[in-house]
This record gives sequence, structure tokens and C-alpha cells, in this order.
Amino acid sequence: MLENVRVRFAPSPTGPLHIGGVRTALFNYLFAKKYNGTFVLRIEDTDQTRYVANAEQYIIDAFNWCGIPFDEGPGKNEKFGPYRQSERKALYKEYADNLIEKGWAYYAFDTSEQLDAHRKDHEENKKTFIYNWHNRAKGRLVNSLVLSEEEVQNKINNGENYVIRFKTPQDETLILQDEIRGTIKIDTNTLDDKVLFKSDGMPTYHLANIVDDHLMEISHVIRGEEWLPSMPLHVLLYQAFEWEAPKFAHLPLILKPVGKGKLSKRDGDKLGFPVFPLEYTNEKTGDVSRGYKEDGYFNDAFINMLALLGWNPGTEQEIFSLEELVAAFDLKRVSKSGAKFSPDKTKWFNQQYLQTKSNEELAALFLDIIPNETKESFSKEYITKVVSLIKERAVFVADFWDLSYFFFDNPTEYDAKATKKQWKETTPALMEELVNVIEKIEDFNIENAQTAIKGWITSKEIGFGKVMQPLRLSLVGKLAGPDLFDIMTMIGKEKSLKRIKNAISALS
Repeated sequence: MLENVRVRFAPSPTGPLHIGGVRTALFNYLFAKKYNGTFVLRIEDTDQTRYVANAEQYIIDAFNWCGIPFDEGPGKNEKFGPYRQSERKALYKEYADNLIEKGWAYYAFDTSEQLDAHRKDHEENKKTFIYNWHNRAKGRLVNSLVLSEEEVQNKINNGENYVIRFKTPQDETLILQDEIRGTIKIDTNTLDDKVLFKSDGMPTYHLANIVDDHLMEISHVIRGEEWLPSMPLHVLLYQAFEWEAPKFAHLPLILKPVGKGKLSKRDGDKLGFPVFPLEYTNEKTGDVSRGYKEDGYFNDAFINMLALLGWNPGTEQEIFSLEELVAAFDLKRVSKSGAKFSPDKTKWFNQQYLQTKSNEELAALFLDIIPNETKESFSKEYITKVVSLIKERAVFVADFWDLSYFFFDNPTEYDAKATKKQWKETTPALMEELVNVIEKIEDFNIENAQTAIKGWITSKEIGFGKVMQPLRLSLVGKLAGPDLFDIMTMIGKEKSLKRIKNAISALS
């Protein structure tokens, strides 16, 4: 049993939270809860040029809707606060300077123009420019490895822009351990000397990330596959600081429905499904992105779907409560390969969860979309009964009206294709006889209606379809809906008769 588990989700507030990010947060949450640990939210807003003001609140709102609230973070249990990197700015320079003192980092004064010239020169010679061991100390680059201490200090005193780069070791083989991918070997000669501290006085992701994870006592770093190339540098930074590194686990990508390439917002726009948990309005452009909540998905169905994207329980079980997910979750059962997103499977999950909801709960949600004049004319009990009859055909609560409108309103139109097929020359006469049969039913309930109508059809020695299909068309307006006798007894004898007479008049 693991102890003192502390995990974090550390997004950049640059826009809405993609479902890939939600899944990363979910896996962190499940892992933390399985081991009675702590789930931390940290806002990595060091890149102020891409900062979006309402993005942080969106992330928090999304967590709350999903049912996976953070234990520590901005404004909540700030044991290791602050939890926004922009508010921790002062401490990062201290750690960058510490690396310089230890010989693990150096000042670099190269301008953008100088670096572009080096890149262009390499391209002309069909090479790739990498700032690392093979050129950092040869005099062509301007850094503290080739300048004297006095020259370095003069440049700093004169206000020249500089960055602090990590001094990647030469001729070493890193042996890395990933909880999902196993052992990874990296030749340090292939790595570049990443910038740790920028000329604007802000740390890069790499430095801030490592310092914060250490200070916040993060035990496991569970993040997306796109951060796997950063793992060698991060492990080296832990070595340089002489800190114990957390365990790393890199989650597979969520792939497009076609199976190739990372799922993007454009895929959702193109194929007609959301890729964000909540609807999001860009404050700068006014653009609105669809959300699973607003599209009618239940939060537990959404979470269940996400959990099975890249993880499997090792059984045939597909429907999990959040508590069951916590109990079953294991990083060793997370796949190394990408997980293909399926809009149809997502709808299937929602349909499964809809069937488990009580009729009363669904009726309360249905009331929000029923027209006001209709809502005022029918009791909650009646609407709840309607829901019980049609919910098995629904994927979303929004489907309820199209599946049940005939319980509330008389049909005014009749499906042309169904009419042509089912309404024959002999049908009006049969429907007139049926009216007489129904009028004679005194106690109009399902049992009596079935006995009278089926008995009459049998006595006439005609096929049931010759009566029941035109009857459905009369009551519903098309060949759809639940059991006919449920419909008839719900709307009542008088409305049933009126609808049959209307159909005779309209279709004959």
C-alpha cells in the first residue's frame, strides 16, 4: 500500500480544458483517492502572453461538474501555496542561480538574431542546430562557459538580456523508469541545453515544474504522453538539485475517431461532438465552444467514458460508478498506445446512465424543456409516467419531447410514407367500426382496451396490422412510440376517439 501519495494536475490557463486534460486530471484523482492521497491543482501561468482570464475558473468549474474536485489548490487548503506560478515568481531565480553555482547551468547571452543565423547556417549544410555540449563552449555562442566572470558580470550589469540554460551532461546514458512504459534509455548527447530561466524574468515550464513538484512534495507525476520528451531533463534536474525524484507515468494520447492523430477541437467541430467538458466562451473573440454538460451528457457517464480511454479494468465490466473506478484503477493497466475516441460509444454511455436514473429525476429534467403551456396542463405524476414509457428509446433528456409529444398534443400532421403504406381504401371503414368498439368500453384501462380491441380484430378475421398500424398513425401521427394501449389509456378514451376521427377526416 502506497503512503503519502500526492499528485497534481498542472494546466496552463490558456483556454478551455480539453477532454485529454480532463482525463489526465481524472487519472490523477483516481490514483490519489485509491491510496487516500491528495489531488492538487496548480496553475502554471508562467507564459503570460497566452494567459486567458476566465480559463482558471473554467478548470475549477469543470472539475466540480465532473465530480473530481481538487483537495489543494488556489483558495483551498493552501498548505503549499501559492498555487499559481505567477505568484511564485520570486523563488525560481534562487533555484536557477543555485544550479549555476553547482555547475549545472550557465548564462547565455545569444540574441534571437544570432541563434537564427546559426540555425540557417546549419540548414544550409543540411544539419540541425542544437544548443548543447558540441557547440556551447567553442566560442561561437555567447555564454558564461566561454566568457570570463568579469565579462559575464559586466553584461548583466549593463542590462543585457540573458537566459539561463541547463548544462546537459555529455556521454552519459540515462536509465529512466516510467510506471506505464517501463525502462527508457536516453543518450544525453542527443539532448539540448534547455532554457530554464527566460530573459523576461520568468522561469520556463521545466524549472518551475520541478521546483514546485519538489516543494509541494509531489510523489507521482501522472501526465500526458506529450511530456515524455521532457522526462530526461526533469530527471536530470532532480539529480542536479540532489532531490528525490517522484515516480513518472505518461498517459497515452486520445486519438481522433479515425484512429490517427491527436484529438483536437477541430475534430469536434468537423464531426459534430464536443471536446470540452463545459461550454466555453472566449472573452476575446466571443467564440463559443460546445460542452458535454450543455449537450445533455450526464457527468457520471462522461467520467465513465473518459476512464476507459486508455485504461481497462482487466474485466468485461464497462459501467463504473466513481467509487468503483477508484477501487479498480491501476496505472499498470493503462495502455502505452493511443486510445481512439468514439462519439458513438460516448452516446452509448449516456444512454446506459439515463436508464439508471429514476423516473422522477428524469421527469424533473424533462420539465425544463417542456413548453410552458403544456407543462401547466399536466401533472408531475402524468409527466413521470410518460418518462417511464419512453426513456428506453432516449440517449439524452433532450430526446424526450420528440419521443413523447403525442402524449400532450393531438397530431396535426401524418407521416406521408407511413400513410401511403398503411392507410388503404378499406381503412376508414375499419376505423369507424373501431370507434364504435372503443365507445362501448366503460372502464377504459389497458386490460379492458386490449380485450375489446383485440377481440374485435380476431372476430373480423383480419390481420392485426390492418388495424393497429392505422390506429398508431391516428394517435401519434407516425409509426412510432411505445405500446399503443399505454398511449390510449394515458391520453384517455375521449382524446383517443377524437384522434381517430381526426385521422379519418384528414386521410380519407
